[in-house]
Formats: sequence, C-alpha cells, structure tokens
Amino acid sequence: MRRREFTGESLAAFVRAVLPEESEARASLLSRCGASAKSAGGETDVSDIKSCALPEAEVYAYLVVLMFLIDAERGEEACACATEAVDRIRQFNRRTMDSLAARVYFYYSLSFERFGALENARATLLALYRTSALRFDEIGQETLVNLLLRNYLHYNLYDQAEKFRSRVTLPQSRSIQQQCRYSYYLGRIRAVQLEYTEAKECLTQAYQKAPTSAKAFRLEILKWITIVRMLIGEIPERKELTQPEMRVQLEPYFELVQAVRMGDLAAFASATEKHSVVFGTDKLKNLITRLRANVIRTGLTRINTAYSKIALSDVAEKLGLPSVEDAESVVAKAIRDGNVDAVIDHAAGVMYSKETTDIYSTQEPQNAFHVRIAFCLDTHNEAVRAMRYPPKDKPKAADSISGPRGVENDASGLDLGDLMDDDDDDFF
Repeated sequence: MRRREFTGESLAAFVRAVLPEESEARASLLSRCGASAKSAGGETDVSDIKSCALPEAEVYAYLVVLMFLIDAERGEEACACATEAVDRIRQFNRRTMDSLAARVYFYYSLSFERFGALENARATLLALYRTSALRFDEIGQETLVNLLLRNYLHYNLYDQAEKFRSRVTLPQSRSIQQQCRYSYYLGRIRAVQLEYTEAKECLTQAYQKAPTSAKAFRLEILKWITIVRMLIGEIPERKELTQPEMRVQLEPYFELVQAVRMGDLAAFASATEKHSVVFGTDKLKNLITRLRANVIRTGLTRINTAYSKIALSDVAEKLGLPSVEDAESVVAKAIRDGNVDAVIDHAAGVMYSKETTDIYSTQEPQNAFHVRIAFCLDTHNEAVRAMRYPPKDKPKAADSISGPRGVENDASGLDLGDLMDDDDDDFF
C-alpha cells in the first residue's frame, strides 16, 4: 500500500465509497475529513470501488484517514482517530485483518509520539501484544515488540526494555523490515549495557538490512555504529563519515573521530561541548562521555611509540591532564591493562618505553584472524536461519499427482502480509 496524496474532498469520497451508510465508522471518519455523512456533488470518481460491510474495509478506511491526519499534522484528531481504530480492531478476531491491524498499531504509536505523550500509549500496546500472542498473530507480535522497545528507549528505560525483550517470544516468520528494527533496538540496549561487541554486530546487521531509501534511519544507525566502534577501540574510516548525502549531519561525529584518532583530549572536550545539543538529541551523550578514556589511551599509545623516555609532567601536558599524579595513575592503569609496554620510575617521575617487538611474533595476528573467522561464521549462520523452508507436513510433488498427465498445477498464493511487505520502506 503506497501513500496517496489525498485532499479532504477526495478522502471523504473514498470513505463514502468504501463504507456503506449503515457503517458505524462512516460518520466518524467523514467528520474528521471535514465532510458530512451525506453525499455531496463534485466528488472524486471512485466508481471502481464497491461499498462493502467487511471489517477489513472499515479498518483500511481508518488507516487511510489516520495517515492523512498525521501528514496534515492534525495532532488531536490523529490521536483520537488512532484510538478509535484500535478499539474497533479489538472487537474482531480475524486473521485476514492482521496485516492491516499491524499498520494501524504502527500509526497509533506514531501519532502519540509526534503529537502526544508516547508513554500514554504503552499500556494499550502491552494489552495489544498480549492479545496478539494469545491469538497467534505473528505479524502483530513482531510489530508490537518493536513498538514497545521504541517506547521504552524513547524515555531511556533500558532496563525495562531488556526485561521485556528477554521475556517475549519472537515469531519465526519475521519480515526483513521488522528484523532490521529489532536489531537496531537490541544494538542500542547492548551498547548501554557495555556489551559493545554484540552491539556492533546488531547495529551492523540493521544497517546492512535497512533499505537505501530509508536515509534517516540509516543515518541514525551510522551514528550509533560510529560511537560503538570507537568504544571498542576501532577508528572509523574517513569515507564512512563523509558520504555526500550524510556529510552535514555527521560533521559532529567526524570531529569526534578526529580527536579520538589523534588522542587529543582538548579537541575532544571542545567537540563535545560544541555539539552537546546534537549529541543529546541523538541520545548518545552518555556513550560519548565514556570515550574520554579511549582518547587518553590513544594519546598515551602515541607517546609510548614516539618516546623511549619521557617525564610524567610532559605526559600530563600532552594529554591535557591536570596534574602529574593523574598522569602517573593513567600510565599505571594503561600498563596494567596491557595497552602500553612501559615502566614507571616513580622517584624520577619518568616513563620508560620498552623496545617495540615484531607484532608477527605475538598472538595479535592470530587473534585478528580469529575475529574475522567468527564474523564470517556468524554471517553464514544468520543467512541459514533467514532461509524459509516449506512446512514439514506439506505433501511433496510426487505425492500430489493428479490429472491426466500426472502433474498438479497448484499455484501457491501469497497472503496479504506478504503482498504488503514490499511497502514497509515507508515506515522508516
């Protein structure tokens, strides 16, 4: 279902054509379109649409009107229409309505996020998820799980989001779009929980699965990937942050990467203070605060490589630390963690760097090779799990021979959910 450019009159004509006069929703939807329940002249030609009393047609009309109200930024009416549509869906238990109901749930959450308080929709979404689980509505379950995770993360309720995520059972036949959203939310949760490696994997999967047309969504994922990679110790390449369509939005993060790459604590503090509003809006301020230790460690590594002997006072000056004692504690911690190969002469206040050995004589190449192999195996396993196999109880072609030629031409039909999956790009 693609978005249509409706006007008030054409939308009213659409509602009159789809819903019969005895429908309860007809008068409500027409009032939101700014039209009366009676037919008016000069309507758009919709003679090819036949009125019917099916609940699916009523829900579809609710969905179109709700999209129109959200695009027109009529907030109060959009929230009221979304609530009315959800209440109407609850009165039915029809599997043919699952795909349409999932779309209504999405716009229900979106309307409260844009025009109201998103937390007011949480109780309804939880009730809808419970109902979808009881009715084995897989489309509704996967949609509502992502909506609830978004609801929790909107208010930085990461603990509650993780508790909810760990207790739900995800359906097996999930759409690529919902998998992409789920990986993104899971990556954010893991990043806040200090599990940066798993967070990077989840965010990378979401970025790879996201459609190229979802530019805003891909931009948001790229911001999180950039920060998580720097927390791991990786430095993103320049070309990743200078893409023409994202260069302006990624400029604050480019300055951060430059500061971390050079180990310049002053430049890092300047970039953090300069773009504080941007980082706060992107909900990355807390993670960026953790980068300070990485900046110090990178700068110390550069000093260790450049000098065989250096005074701790000079280390404090180069790293921008307030005192020699702080520099000594930072160097001692780096030595203990194995980040630098050096010794400290406390009495003389000097750091001695040991001679750099050949890296190929250490375990570093083997560890890097192991990481690459693990990544390839994880990618292979994800691809195998994503393959769709026919149900076990489906008869084979040899067992379903019929007709004079012994061949049965059974065209497998697609359900409404599969037909509508192609248009999920509109919701990123």
